[in-house]
Amino acid sequence: MKKLLIICFLTITNLTLAQSTTKLTVTESKEYKDKVKSTDVIAIYTGDSGETIIARNGRKNFLFDIFDTSLSKVFSKVAESSRKEEHVGDLFYNNQLKFFTVYAPKKDERILYSHTIDLTSRSYKRTTIFKTTVEKKQNLFGSRKNHNTSFAFSPNGDYFAIATDNVRKNKNSYTIRVFDARTEKLVYKKAYQEDVKRVFRHNDLYIDDNANVYSLGKLFLNGKRNKKFNGDANYKFVLNKITESGNTELELDLKDEHIQSLSISYNNDQLHLLGFYSELNVGRIKGGCDFVIDTNSFSVKSKKAQVLPKQVYEDLYGYRDAKRKNKKKKELRNFDIDYVLTDSEGGTFLIAEEFYITTHYINNGTAGGYTQTIFHYDDILILKFSPNGDLTWGRSIFKRSQMPSYNVFLKNDQLHVILNSGKNLTEKKDGRTKVSQGWFESSSLYDFEYSLNGDVSYNKIQDNRKNEYYLPYNGTYNNNKFIMMNNGRKRKVFMTLE
Repeated sequence: MKKLLIICFLTITNLTLAQSTTKLTVTESKEYKDKVKSTDVIAIYTGDSGETIIARNGRKNFLFDIFDTSLSKVFSKVAESSRKEEHVGDLFYNNQLKFFTVYAPKKDERILYSHTIDLTSRSYKRTTIFKTTVEKKQNLFGSRKNHNTSFAFSPNGDYFAIATDNVRKNKNSYTIRVFDARTEKLVYKKAYQEDVKRVFRHNDLYIDDNANVYSLGKLFLNGKRNKKFNGDANYKFVLNKITESGNTELELDLKDEHIQSLSISYNNDQLHLLGFYSELNVGRIKGGCDFVIDTNSFSVKSKKAQVLPKQVYEDLYGYRDAKRKNKKKKELRNFDIDYVLTDSEGGTFLIAEEFYITTHYINNGTAGGYTQTIFHYDDILILKFSPNGDLTWGRSIFKRSQMPSYNVFLKNDQLHVILNSGKNLTEKKDGRTKVSQGWFESSSLYDFEYSLNGDVSYNKIQDNRKNEYYLPYNGTYNNNKFIMMNNGRKRKVFMTLE
């Protein structure tokens, strides 16, 4: 009876949202059976040739597969690995995947390998990039959970750069290594941000066609706390320009802003340092910010910090609460940047997802109990910046999930957000559209399409019942095609959206 009342209540308070079929062309590949069971996709890329490469994690190996333009497997390599070897990043350029792993044979020894898979020659090779020593079982890439920010290709594909931590007992130090992309030979190695007391936390990396490296990060003034006792920021953001001859530092003036992290975007011959700012603490968001850097004079050309648009609050809280929250400029929290996309005009999209962890104690009565950890991948925040750094529009998606569940791409400068939700999207009385799956509801795959001015259309790709269940999070976009795999452990199928 209780369940019946709940179902009736949900039916009354929610209305099925009118939705159309996606304008994208949808095709599915032929099914194939995988000899090695693994759903743990680490990297997926599609080259200019239209062929796709997938790297996966096995129990005692790394799995590399190449698929042709019809998504039939044409190459497979099982590379043996040790339990002391882990993936730390990857780069893709000119139809080649460089898949980096760190091997720790001893407590103080680290070896960085590059596994190179060539789509054109359909070949695999493993090379040693460098060997080094560390202290106290330290990781080489200990500054961020997302180690991919520590690797960068130059736009022309001639060089790649690697940023590592080199912290010692009595000194903080960080190292940049630049390599020739074709030969993997070291071009130069340079230590930077060496200091006895101050700690540098790396945020993002960029290398230009002349092998000049830009390392962006947070330099703490005293310890590692984000705030001083008086509430002021205990850090400053520093952009390092590193060349073979030395390092030049550029400090960013934050004034009263608190910023968790910044990402580098290069367009129209300018570096843009983009992120979210707060007036309370680094874990919150009041708006978006953009520092435009003149690389010739190595100075801040402009800085803009703009509050979240009202539409963001309406999407998250409904029109009733949005007016009040927008007036007070209520700050959001727990959002991490997932994607930075640039359109054909030089405009930039920042897409972030709300992530946090909760724990609950489950009581089993006389048998005691246990603690359950729940990962929350919830609301999505979208900000669009113009080429000169103005915040032109913002939207959000009211979402609930317990796993990474979405992906994005730009097609004809329109943003597409691909995700799974309940079979029928529901519109609440307050105007919100909730993306989640009900207790007794089947799921569907959706394409949320955003126009140039931020208007959204909710387009269904397929109902998942009696169809393959696809995982947008493990997808790749290139040559105007988005490719993703199903969730089968051994029976594999691809879907292509174009």
